[in-house]
Amino acid sequence: MKTIFMRHGGSLRLLLLCWLLALFGAFMPAQAAGEAAAEQVARQQSQPLNNAPVWREVRSGEAHFTLAKGPEAGVLIQSEGNTWRQWRNGPITQYGGWLLIIVPSAIALFWMVKGTMKLHAKPTGRKMKRFSAFERFAHWGTAITFLLLAVTGVAILFGKHVLAPVFGPEFFASLLVAGKLIHNYIGPVFGVFVVLMILTFLRDNVWQACDAIWIRRAGGLLGGDHVPSSRFNFGEKTWFWIGVTFLGLTVVGSGLVMDFPNYGWTRADMQLANMVHGIGALVLLALSFGHIYMGTIGVEGAYQSMKTGYVDETWAREHHEFWYEDVKAGKSGHPQDSVTGARS
Repeated sequence: MKTIFMRHGGSLRLLLLCWLLALFGAFMPAQAAGEAAAEQVARQQSQPLNNAPVWREVRSGEAHFTLAKGPEAGVLIQSEGNTWRQWRNGPITQYGGWLLIIVPSAIALFWMVKGTMKLHAKPTGRKMKRFSAFERFAHWGTAITFLLLAVTGVAILFGKHVLAPVFGPEFFASLLVAGKLIHNYIGPVFGVFVVLMILTFLRDNVWQACDAIWIRRAGGLLGGDHVPSSRFNFGEKTWFWIGVTFLGLTVVGSGLVMDFPNYGWTRADMQLANMVHGIGALVLLALSFGHIYMGTIGVEGAYQSMKTGYVDETWAREHHEFWYEDVKAGKSGHPQDSVTGARS
């Protein structure tokens, strides 16, 4: 026996050491867990219902075990949501609300002081085609879907401050359910019309030499005179690039992120999209007031051009003189055939 031990003593000592380490490793987690449980029991006795350590771990943002699959599925609480909520219910709602009050009020005050921009000469009765049926389809499709989104979006953002106190919580809840459905389903349709609008009017909204004249004379708004321009003046081009193109695509893109949440977006992505969507939509709506004003009561005859597609020759000559001259000369009226750099 002694001979066997001497031969295999090294192996036996190594085996004994491994067994002791395994026993120690198994004992320590159990001991740590027991100590944690004992600490929790003691805390419940000295500070009843104090689950602060548990909630600190839950709110840490770290992923824990879950059978659900998907981004952040193991994160029970995302504390950054409080930051999003404060921005959404704070500055975005507050400053956005003031913007939607100040801009229409300023436009109304301007109209009461200056009135509608009238034609200087009498209408001739002769009509010129300004918009094709397809162009009017693209415009009115964009306009109608935009108005539906504007009404429902404003109700979603400001409804609890304005509508709920008037109509009560039950009716307001039903209203928002319908408004949310309209907003979610009309949003992608608006996106299609925005792209269609951009492609339809892109070539008529490039920079031309006559736009510098419009800028120097502020479009004639203050003096009441008509500034010559091509098919679209610089004010209309500004609305096209900033309003329709930049802000339109911004709200469409951010809206699609929220409309289709199951494409790998995290909660932070959704919160950022919501804030970008809200700010972009509020600025777009504020700018649209100016466009709607100029297209209705601001300029005599402007609404008829988009309603029927035709304008009187007097209107065309006084508002878009270069375009009028090109059309009368048999040209298309588009920028590549009209104003050259020599015009100033």
